[in-house]
Amino acid sequence: MTNKTTSTRRGFLKGAGMTAGSAAMLAGLNSQAQAQSSDPIVIGCPAPLTGIVAADGIEYQRGLEMARDEINEMGGILGRKIETVFVDTESKGDDVVIQACQRLIDRDNASALITGYNLETGTAMHDVAADASVLAMHTNTVAVHDELVKSDPDRYWGVFQYDPPETMYGTGFLKFLADLETNDQFTRPNNKIAIVTGPGTYSVNIANALRDGAAEYGYEVSLYETVNVPVTDWGPTLAKLRQDPPAVIAITHFYTQDQAQFMNQFMTDPTNSLVYLQYGASLAAFRDIAGDNSVGSIYATVIGALQDEIGNSFTEAYKAKFGENASPNAGAQTYQALHTYALAAALAGGPGAAYEEDQNRAVADRLRNLIYRGPIGTLRIRPDTQSAFSYPTEVNDPSLGMPHIFSQIHDKAQDGALIAPHPYGVAEFKMPPWMQG
Repeated sequence: MTNKTTSTRRGFLKGAGMTAGSAAMLAGLNSQAQAQSSDPIVIGCPAPLTGIVAADGIEYQRGLEMARDEINEMGGILGRKIETVFVDTESKGDDVVIQACQRLIDRDNASALITGYNLETGTAMHDVAADASVLAMHTNTVAVHDELVKSDPDRYWGVFQYDPPETMYGTGFLKFLADLETNDQFTRPNNKIAIVTGPGTYSVNIANALRDGAAEYGYEVSLYETVNVPVTDWGPTLAKLRQDPPAVIAITHFYTQDQAQFMNQFMTDPTNSLVYLQYGASLAAFRDIAGDNSVGSIYATVIGALQDEIGNSFTEAYKAKFGENASPNAGAQTYQALHTYALAAALAGGPGAAYEEDQNRAVADRLRNLIYRGPIGTLRIRPDTQSAFSYPTEVNDPSLGMPHIFSQIHDKAQDGALIAPHPYGVAEFKMPPWMQG
């Protein structure tokens, strides 16, 4: 006989974006759980809730809160409810992130740290988590995480980058362009590609990957420029682009406000070029600032909400909870991370507290071996780097890697339409309006 309460909770979670299988598994584990401590399980989130990337940080907070509520509705983790605690990293660097992580562990008794990205070197939280023997999950999207974990896996056993590193962006974008041409959707007006990066290591690594791979795809790098941030005046860069118009303009500097200002100033005299904006254009704030000038631009992310049954269910529930201007691409990240952690902890017999290394190692082992399908696709951890596998750059099976998704803005009032990769695309690429005729 089906338990009515359990059935209702499964439906609640499936409608919000948690798969029916994972909801059933967690419900089953909770129903079989032995008596646990009544103390809540504290999940700490060091996130940029103010400052230049606060648009993302706010969504990270929302995603965690939504997942927390859903998991608690299911009975928590083996009967223990989840409590989330947030510390603002203020869009600043390593020192602030380190202090925030230490505060969450030592003052708030966090069993795990879950966040998106912070503006830091990419490894600020690693040593804090290692010293306290807690799990830490982030989307800093950096190759330096991979290098650090491989250099000392016994120390960094509990630190996970639950998306692929930024180097996947370069090869992935060049392959995307090649696919457009193969499918007769785009004919390049020339063989030039212009690359504009910010000064940060993340943006530079993407720009370098594009530069280094361009020749293989028949492109000549006509401009490689680093801009100081934030950028309010794109005039000097635009003057160079207009003097020698490329077929493709790739902006790897990802600040949403700066990208929107680029489009506003570009559209006063556009060149016959595709415009690619790395990640930042996925946020609603980009369309709010750029308005009509946003239409036709392309953006990508190696981690973001899909537009399939699971992704759309999540997006609908997310916007119903937080408003139409909420950005599910960022919120889906921490949402899926917490659901994945909850399953791993339940399978391990419960989470460990800070400094309880043996139990937290058990949770890490379960997390390392999970394949979890949620609104951002499949999360599957590489054993050597503890980053997520990427599809289609690293694996050719969409059930075994997180999709590197490309979207195009077709309507300033709507999220970008997902156009690649197969089988996740739900819309066709359209030539940008400034390139028509």
